[in-house]
Amino acid sequence: MMRVTSACLFLSAAVCAQESLQVGGDLRGMVDRYLTALARQCWERRAQQIAGITTPEQVVQRQAYIRAKVLEALGGFPEKTPLNPRITGTLERDGYRVEKLIFESLPRFYVTANVYVPTRGAPPFPAALGTAGHTTSGKAGSLYQRVWISLAKRGILVLAYDPPGQGERAEYFDELLGRPRFSPTNQHTMAGIQCLLTGTNFARYELWDGVRALDYLLTRSDVDPKRIAVIGNSGGGTQTAYLQVVEPRLAVAAPSCYITSWEKLWFDPGPQDAEQNFTSFLANGLDFADFLIAFAPKPLKVMTAIRDYFPIEGARATYLEARRIYQILGAADRIDFFEYDDGHGWSKPRREATYRWLLQWLKGVSDEGIEPDFATEPESNLYCTPTGQVLTSLKGETVFSLNRALAERMYPQRAAAKIRDAEGLRRLVRARLGVGEVRAAPPLSRYGEVGRDGYRIEKIALETEPGITVPALVFVPAAAPRPLRAVVYVHPGGKAADAGRGGELEALVQAGWLVMAPDLRGWGETGPARAGAGYSGMWQTVMRAVLVGKTLLGMQVFDLLGCVQYLMSRPDVDAERIAVLGKGNGGVVALIAAALDPRIARVAAESAVLSWMDIVRAPIHENTTELIVPGVLQDFDLPDLAVAIAPRPLWLVEPRTPWGTAAPLDRAAAEYGAAGARLKVVPRPEGYSLTQVYGEWLK
Repeated sequence: MMRVTSACLFLSAAVCAQESLQVGGDLRGMVDRYLTALARQCWERRAQQIAGITTPEQVVQRQAYIRAKVLEALGGFPEKTPLNPRITGTLERDGYRVEKLIFESLPRFYVTANVYVPTRGAPPFPAALGTAGHTTSGKAGSLYQRVWISLAKRGILVLAYDPPGQGERAEYFDELLGRPRFSPTNQHTMAGIQCLLTGTNFARYELWDGVRALDYLLTRSDVDPKRIAVIGNSGGGTQTAYLQVVEPRLAVAAPSCYITSWEKLWFDPGPQDAEQNFTSFLANGLDFADFLIAFAPKPLKVMTAIRDYFPIEGARATYLEARRIYQILGAADRIDFFEYDDGHGWSKPRREATYRWLLQWLKGVSDEGIEPDFATEPESNLYCTPTGQVLTSLKGETVFSLNRALAERMYPQRAAAKIRDAEGLRRLVRARLGVGEVRAAPPLSRYGEVGRDGYRIEKIALETEPGITVPALVFVPAAAPRPLRAVVYVHPGGKAADAGRGGELEALVQAGWLVMAPDLRGWGETGPARAGAGYSGMWQTVMRAVLVGKTLLGMQVFDLLGCVQYLMSRPDVDAERIAVLGKGNGGVVALIAAALDPRIARVAAESAVLSWMDIVRAPIHENTTELIVPGVLQDFDLPDLAVAIAPRPLWLVEPRTPWGTAAPLDRAAAEYGAAGARLKVVPRPEGYSLTQVYGEWLK
């Protein structure tokens, strides 16, 4: 009886496997494993470099390298312009007063700040920049106020300012709702994606606010210019660490709940906000410890939480690495480490450790830093603007508008605007995306077939490069004359998204085409395995790629070119009649692949964005994470690809805006006009079948 049951179970499993469109294998998270291997190589190279530092001269060289690479990732800083500071109100309190300050870190880029001025003791006072973490209330958060007030009562002047997207500087404030449309982290990422496309970073604007805040402090006669610190927690800890690198006028630093190591943070919880991920950071041999090394030999104390989601193991290792550098400089007493057994946040033990450190190094006094209980201000009491929001009181610029203006200035000067030949454009595209040549058909594995009326489905997998498997379905018509016309059908939802009976792929195969539907890396069976800290798995995968100097888009283009090469190797395919059709973001992959490989006979992109400039110009955008290519607008945009695609047929079907609505067809036709007479821009009305829309393209 047992033998019969086992046989039945085996037969049932075989039937299910035959009917499934799953190719098989454990491919979920494959891209992250591939990127992890690259990251590990970066960590190992860096460890050797750091171990080789043994002299003060080598430390100075390392510090210069760190600053250069961080500034490069930021996209550099703008020129300084008038601050136009003004005090809009004052609160008198016991032992201090609060001045409500507005200044312009860039023209009409208003920074709201509170200056906590000691009213006991004689100026000039030591001072501290107070950087707020990712709280909606920004500088006015009750927890943060406790730090500002405690320091002011101890004779340290504090300038606490709102980062973009927080406090009075909400970048996506909805007047109807009476609140921001997004959380601070989502505001940073919304604009942060756009910044990456111009070769900058959201952190550029956060740090520039800090640099200009320091400029303002230096205009005050009640501030000692030689005794200025920077402190902050969480997102403020991030800004503190970065300012340690880019602002040499700072004397003391104490970042809280940010420092760890990338090796420990990589998966648990993984990459986070846009400003916390610098392009090629790991590829350039950098890690968290470099934020500390760059500050040496100035007094620096790392505040940590044992149960933080910034892993404590990474923080401990990073501190020890930086301490060795301080020792080389004869300053081991100027770096310290504080940990407390609690979770993420500027909790009282870390606040008090901050007070002790600043009092020691800014005032030369020993103080246990005990923080008594006291009342803080209602947030509205600390408003610098009449409405509590810059956008409703002063209008002004946002990170989005500043980055858009940068892109508009950059766009006419992009490299592609000066290139008129297709080969030159291809070299430019390959270099920016990191796409190498595909010289041979990738190794092939077969996983069976599925039979359907009039055609069969081959289940295969291609190894486009070591560590990368691209599962695919190949729909082969039974009666169509050989050799077959072929099309690679690229869908972000995966190879099976339109593979059902009566679906798009069946329509193509019934029209006599051999159809290959691959799961380009990161899609379908090869999607991200996990996500952490509330961020999507796709976001974290894309950021891991950015950190190691790769782009998911470039790697997907490489996979698609491998699929084309495979089709050309098939004896039943006409190598001169291979097309590519992409849906959504797959349309962008298709356009780039067609531009790079002149053997692709025709290309169609459906429901795809028209350009990266459209994304940069969009006040709101969605589903754009996979399209991130840092600095791409310095080199080219999608419409530039028309030069390399012409004179082959190029179809744009129902192009979309970055927020998902239909884009104007006449604008699409104008922007892609370099494709010539074989460009066609068409709508796809609701309910229209593939053959109704693509009939001419399929002939």
